[in-house]
This record gives sequence, C-alpha cells and structure tokens, in this order.
Amino acid sequence: MAMYHLKTPLSDSEIRLLKVNDVLYISGLVVTARDQAHKRLLEHVKTGKPPPMDMSGLAIYHCGPVVKRENEKWLVVAAGPTTSTRMEPFTADLIRGLGVKLIIGKGGMGVKTTEAMSQYGAVYASFTGGAAVLAASLIKSVKGVEWLDLGVPEALWVFEVERFGPLIVAIDSHGRNLYMEVANKVEAERSQIYRKLGL
Repeated sequence: MAMYHLKTPLSDSEIRLLKVNDVLYISGLVVTARDQAHKRLLEHVKTGKPPPMDMSGLAIYHCGPVVKRENEKWLVVAAGPTTSTRMEPFTADLIRGLGVKLIIGKGGMGVKTTEAMSQYGAVYASFTGGAAVLAASLIKSVKGVEWLDLGVPEALWVFEVERFGPLIVAIDSHGRNLYMEVANKVEAERSQIYRKLGL
C-alpha cells in the first residue's frame, strides 16, 4: 500500500502507478455526475457532440451535493458519495469517449468498468460514505455548474478541491477490483462452510 497526492488533469503514467489498496488524495478539478448527467454525457459521446467542458484527465465524483446560494456564490454544504453501481451501464463508454481518469464513489463497480479502466488507464477510488460534511470541507470553491435543468443533485458541478480524501483505490488500471475479489473470497469460503455443515 502506497500513498499518493495527485492533481488533475491526471496523466496515464500517474494512473498506471496506482494499485488496489493505495491511498489517494486528489487536488484540482472534480466534476460531479449522477444518473441523469451520465445519460446526457453518454448521448454526447454517442453523437460526437462535445460535453460542456473538456473532461480529459479529470475525475468524475458520483455525488449529488447539497449546495446553497450566498452572496452570488455557490457554497457546498454536503458532498457525500452516492452508490456507484447505478452508473455501471455508462462508465466504460465515458472513460473511452471522454478520457476520464478517475472515478470517485462508494460501493464499487462491475466487470465492464474494470475492463475499461484496464484498457484506457483509469481507476476507481472509494470515499467513505456518511462523511458528506468532511467532503464539503475539502472543496475550495465551485468553479461552475452545468445542466441545472436536471436539478441540483443531478447537475454537473465543477469543484476545485484540495487534498480530497482519503480515497482508497478499489479498482486499478491493471485489472484488479477489490470489491469483486472480496465477493469471490466470501463465496468460496461460504461454499466450504456449507460443505462442512453438510448443506
């Protein structure tokens, strides 16, 4: 296990250094996206229409932040991760089509995303659920927001973050997926226990 402090935009060489169980702190620009934003981004990829910003080398954070408007500025009140598995149908195509290098969320992702991360050089990092106020405290400023027509939680929020983390690398660019490894281990041990019990 190693610890890294990286800044977006992330390079392929930086991403290839990261391994499952490494600890990561990220600075720079992070873009939030949930279900509706993923669907719209995928439409852009499929039609060749550019997204509202260049996302190459950036991080997508699976998050629907709580924000408030104060003195003509957006302030982030809470920014905890949302469950990532809902974005599984979209993520591989977004990594390929947009050049995203880092996905931040909770709960892990599946085979399709793992394969895309290995092929195109990206990683999935887990942020602790229930730590939404901590996450908000690591956001220096709101640099912009796109697609507010989708609603505040579903919009693309562009955050400037400072030492955002700790993040645990749970899927790396070498084909390892910590969530799948744990699930396989549990299944193997459960089968052994069932055999011993004669079930």
